[in-house]
Amino acid sequence: MSTLAHTMMTTARSADSGLAGPGELDRYPYADAPVGGRVGPPAWDADPELGRGSRRSAGNRGRGLHGQLVQQLGQMIVSGDLGADRPLVPEEIGQRFEVSRTVVRESLRVLEAKGLVSARPNVGTRVRPVSDWNLLDQDIIEWRAFGPQRDDQRRELSELRWTIEPLAARLAAGHGREEVQQRLSDMVEIMGHAMGQGDALTFARADSEFHSLLIQLAGNRMLEHLSGIVSAALQVSGGPLTGCERPNEASLAHHGRIVDALAGGDGAAAEAAMRQLLMVHPEVERVVPGPR
Repeated sequence: MSTLAHTMMTTARSADSGLAGPGELDRYPYADAPVGGRVGPPAWDADPELGRGSRRSAGNRGRGLHGQLVQQLGQMIVSGDLGADRPLVPEEIGQRFEVSRTVVRESLRVLEAKGLVSARPNVGTRVRPVSDWNLLDQDIIEWRAFGPQRDDQRRELSELRWTIEPLAARLAAGHGREEVQQRLSDMVEIMGHAMGQGDALTFARADSEFHSLLIQLAGNRMLEHLSGIVSAALQVSGGPLTGCERPNEASLAHHGRIVDALAGGDGAAAEAAMRQLLMVHPEVERVVPGPR
């Protein structure tokens, strides 16, 4: 690996990246490379299923080579290209993606923290079954939403939002944090302006912040911990749809009604407005039936 690539990888490390600490990398055994370089093609290339995954685009999320490899391997596992109990050999990964052993080891450690792989003595690193995955992890949510499980993932996200957000709206009405309520009002104003300008990106960003702020205002730390699910759901929209995923007058009006209900301390009205927002589009009724 070049000096520049190594510098990129080192600089990309951050406190919350889940990278290995001193002495932890040895949990992923990595044999010394043979003298004289590679001997024959890596075993990855013998399996056409692995090649499919390697051609997918990888978002680096500002984490350089390490982040790209986490993305690639994560996508391949979640898509099924690397099935449950599949052995992951660090040497082969390093050769296949042309990255250093340090990058491979750190990436596997991150994937282990997400429940996607396990590393055990005398067994090596293997892909874990879906039942072991941290399905609330935002990366896994994204990978599932754009893979073969996209329909199930989006349905499950819609069901979770239906459970989380109406409750959060009701609770938020009982907390008089004026600065947060003003920020919610600002987001509605920004959404309205963006919709008038046809600026879907700005609308989406303001919408995501609106929902995150609302959950924070609820004053329930466990709900706040789940706010990332809502953000992820908004980022992977594309069906089933809710009112937040198509900028229109009805969606904007329901956001405004939520803000008004919060300002008036009316929890029931805030909850009702949120339910109406999540049901703006008839497509969502196939996911979560309306109240009877």
